[in-house]
Formats: sequence, C-alpha cells, structure tokens
Amino acid sequence: MRVRVDLDRRGYDVVVAEGARHELAVAVAATGARRAAIVTTPAIVAQPWFDVDPGVAYELVMVPDGEAAKSLTVVERVAESLARMELSRRDVVVSVGGGATTDLGGFVAAVYARGVAVIHVPTSLVAQVDAAIGGKTGVDLAAGKNLVGAFHQPSTVLCDTETLSTLPLREWRSGWGEVAKCWLLQGGRADALGGATIEERTLSAVRLKADLVARDEREGGPRALLNYGHTLGHALEAAALARDPDELRHGEAVAIGLGFAARLARTVGRVGDDVVDETVAVLRELDLPTAVPAGMAVDELLAFMARDKKATHDLTFVLPGASGFEVVHDVPAEAVTVTLNEMMVGR
Repeated sequence: MRVRVDLDRRGYDVVVAEGARHELAVAVAATGARRAAIVTTPAIVAQPWFDVDPGVAYELVMVPDGEAAKSLTVVERVAESLARMELSRRDVVVSVGGGATTDLGGFVAAVYARGVAVIHVPTSLVAQVDAAIGGKTGVDLAAGKNLVGAFHQPSTVLCDTETLSTLPLREWRSGWGEVAKCWLLQGGRADALGGATIEERTLSAVRLKADLVARDEREGGPRALLNYGHTLGHALEAAALARDPDELRHGEAVAIGLGFAARLARTVGRVGDDVVDETVAVLRELDLPTAVPAGMAVDELLAFMARDKKATHDLTFVLPGASGFEVVHDVPAEAVTVTLNEMMVGR
C-alpha cells in the first residue's frame, strides 16, 4: 500500500508493506545521491532482518537506542561523522530505527550542509504511524521534548511491517497510543477498533497524517490536531525521564494524555461523560494506560505543559467539543489541576 503525502513537487510516498525496506535502493536512486549515511542503532543492526542496502556507497553511523539519541550532543557527533565521510549536499541520510532515530536522523539531515535529502525506514509501530511521516524532526532539551527541531520532509518513507515481528510488547503499546489518537480524531469507536486488523489500524493512522500534513505542512492549522494527547504526554515523558528512562514509552504517555484531554474537556464543560467513556474504552481496547503514574508531581507537570512548544505562554490543549476537536488556549490552571488529581494513581 502506498499513501501519498501530497506536497506538490516535494510530495512523497509512504510505503506500507512486508519487505518495504528492499525498496531502499530505488528510493536512494530517485534522489540522485552517490553516497548514503545510514543512521541507526546497535540494537537495530543486531536484528535478523537488518539487511538494508541503499545501492550506493554508504557508512553506518551508530547512535544510542531510544530517547538517549535525541540530544544536541548526539547531533554534533553524527554531523561530524557525515563530514568525515565527506557526505555532500547532493547525498542522502537514511534513518533506520524507531521514532527517536527518525527524529534525530531527520533533524541532522535538515541542518547538515544546510539540508540534505533524508529517507526514513521506520522499524517500530510508533515510527511507522507517526514519527517518520510529516517532516517534523527534533531533539530534546532538559526543559522539554523536541524543543530544538525543524520541518524537513523525507524523500520516501518505507514502513516495512516485517520489522515489527521483533518488537517487544511495550513498543507495540507505544505504537497503539498513536493509533488510538488517530482513531479518536476520526470519530472511531471502540467496538469498531476491536474488529479492525493491524493493517487497517495502521493505514487509518497513516492516511490521516498524510492528509493533514498535505493540508497544513507547518502546523499552522488542522495539523495541530495531531497533538491531541501530547501536551500532557510530553510532560509525562519529561518527568519520567528524570526518574527512570524506561518508565514510560511515548505512546503510553500519549494514551494517558488522551484520557486526560477528554476529562479536561469535560471539566471545562466542552463534552459530557459519553466522550470520556468512549475514550477510555478505546484505550482499554488497546491495553493502554489510563492513569498518571504514582509519584508524579502536579506542579512539575504543569510547569512542563506551560513550556510546551505549542503553547504561547499559556496552557494550550487540543480538546474535543461540540463542533469537533480544536486547539484551545488559556485553559485555566485550576481546571488542569483538578483533572490531573482525578487521574493520579493512589489518590
């Protein structure tokens, strides 16, 4: 299955198929590159399916697994590696890995030599349905997630479903968090989700993202709806990283954020109990968490949310309402605090 991200001359295909990684040489040839840097991780290289071939001279550039890759220190190290291999502006960066790897690889491609082509080969579900599509790249700061980044669209995205066979359970759950977001944004119900295949769930998310990116590449309008659940989700990730890097996966945090956003919308009078109940039902259908982990401090989460890159010196959330989903600014801190306290484990 090919889903087109229609951006005129900069448009590209998202290929969702078993063995899609084997189209890499064709995708590289289409860029005109003579050399490739494959940004990946030791864990990915160790997988039995790792046999990617860009069809041109290449070097592997190793980065840390997971969120540890998303730092300015790693960006500098990768850029130095590209310079040593004399990668030119006409060559290509290929990211092979999960969402953190595609975020990092895309950002390095955006800034090295003022921009080189990038091809993503996402190997986790969360990367295939979200991170690798749409051109949003970035790395983290201590102050929050993805605060340094750039829009840099890939040339091609190759979502190889064979690579999902080696995913641990928690990585599946992380991907399902993003699928749940897309399902809810499209008005999907829990009973229909339960009857959908993995391919149907994945394609539903890919198609929604491709459509919104084509309509609003730089998130000035409807694309911002894809941040549903992410304001609290990113705050939870930042707080969890300080405690234990393995405590929360991205999609797990987003899932909690989805439940929170529905409850917050109820707190401020935008929706009723039915929306909250259906949201929780969707999350439970995918075996996703619905409560804020024990020990999280409300004040700390509020501070992270106030610094969220989507905010404008206020508390900003994507919330459901009578007329659909909207970006809502200036949400009262009191309403956020009340809703967070409702969701705290052990309270």
